[in-house]
Amino acid sequence: MRAYSYLKSAIQILDEYRGEEPFASFLKKYFSQNKKYGSKDRKQVSHLCYCYLRLGKALSDVKIEERILIGLFLCSGEPNEMLEQLKDEWNKKAASPLGEKLLIINYPLLIENIFPWKGQLSSAIDHEKFCESFFIQPDLFIRLRPGYESTVKTRLLDHGINFAEITSSCLSLPNASRIESLIELDKEAVVQDLSSQQTGELLGNFKGHPKVWDCCAGSGGKTLMLYDIDPSAELTVSDVRASILINLKKRFATAGINSYKSFVADLTQINFASQISNFELIICDAPCTGSGTWSRTPEQLYFFDEKKIEQYSLLQKKIVSNIIPQLKKKGSLLYITCSVFRKENEELAEFIQRNSELELVKMELIKGYDKKADTMFAALFKKKS
Repeated sequence: MRAYSYLKSAIQILDEYRGEEPFASFLKKYFSQNKKYGSKDRKQVSHLCYCYLRLGKALSDVKIEERILIGLFLCSGEPNEMLEQLKDEWNKKAASPLGEKLLIINYPLLIENIFPWKGQLSSAIDHEKFCESFFIQPDLFIRLRPGYESTVKTRLLDHGINFAEITSSCLSLPNASRIESLIELDKEAVVQDLSSQQTGELLGNFKGHPKVWDCCAGSGGKTLMLYDIDPSAELTVSDVRASILINLKKRFATAGINSYKSFVADLTQINFASQISNFELIICDAPCTGSGTWSRTPEQLYFFDEKKIEQYSLLQKKIVSNIIPQLKKKGSLLYITCSVFRKENEELAEFIQRNSELELVKMELIKGYDKKADTMFAALFKKKS
């Protein structure tokens, strides 16, 4: 039966993968080198691999084949052909509540071992619910840009693309939705997680030509969001990687952002300071463990080393210490991570208050694990004088 062939292929792929690159990239290269896999084959084999990785740190001593089957069972919300062929007695129970499934496989304590760093979580995180979210594929979220809201919704409906309207400008779609040929991405809508969009609520007060620096710009999602709030903002973006800024130039051009400054900077150093200063707002979407996004990339959970928490915390402290002096009087800092670890979140907020003239305005843990979205942390600070 095909399912056993898929299982064999998944075992081979997982045996070769070492976590040194995103698993999606590894799979793409693997299938490119092995032309025998058709479209359905690639989909089914990939699914089995991801089911294995979604178990995180649990059942590390269990054989790879059994671990894949357990992952498939726990990730299945209803009976399906693959599980029917591989483990029919489990397939009949696929729609059962998770607690019952854990008793069926005789691993009642599996959940708490998926993410074993409960003591390091931000206080607002429900550890059990967070762990359960790893068995659910997050949704695809798009932010509709001003003036294109009705156009995008109509086009999706006309092409039979299902979506849920979270807000007037935020839509949730099934993760596998193909929208690239239907929507002019970055011009009409931006692919941006729900929680990331919610950080925009902290940007709503910054209107009226503010001078803004997105210091860890990455893909530029926060800058695009701020531009849509206030197109007159004076924008500066930076990143440690020159390639990122090249990609941003193309993305901003599509989005209609033609007036901005950009430069490459290692923010752990201080040699960039002479180039910029006197900002009314600095957005620091800081490098972090990314632990709030691991349900999208479960390979990062599977290969995670706890030592990285402290490493990122130290990196974040260096960055904020170097960028805060670039704020003008009464300027604001918006600190953001997509982490669930307290040391990168609340403890960083405490560090900022202890070691600067900034006072906390608002701090929020944006829980997405119960909304098929990422989990993020955001803290807004204002300079006292």
